[in-house]
Amino acid sequence: MAQLLTEAEIQDLANNLSGWTVEGSKLCCQRNFKDFLQAMEFVNKLVEPAESAGHHPDIEISYNKVRITLTTHDAGGLTQKDFELAKEISQIS
Repeated sequence: MAQLLTEAEIQDLANNLSGWTVEGSKLCCQRNFKDFLQAMEFVNKLVEPAESAGHHPDIEISYNKVRITLTTHDAGGLTQKDFELAKEISQIS
C-alpha cells in the first residue's frame, strides 16, 4: 500500500502543481471545454495514463465541465501516486 503524505509534503507538492487544489484528503481540478464532445474526448484521454499507473481518478462530467478527483482510497488519503497522476493529467489537452 502507498504511504500517506504529510501535510507539509502535500502543500509542497501542491504548490508545484498548477490548476489543482487540495480539498481535504483529495486533489481536485476542473477543466472546461467548448462542448460535451470535447469534454468526452478529454475524458477518453485519461484512460491510458490511469491504467498505466494502476491508479484511477473519480470523474464527474457535466456537459462541458470535467471535474477530476484523485485520492488513494486504500491508503485513506493523498499519496505520491495522486500527485504523479495529476502531473500526467495536467499535460493532457
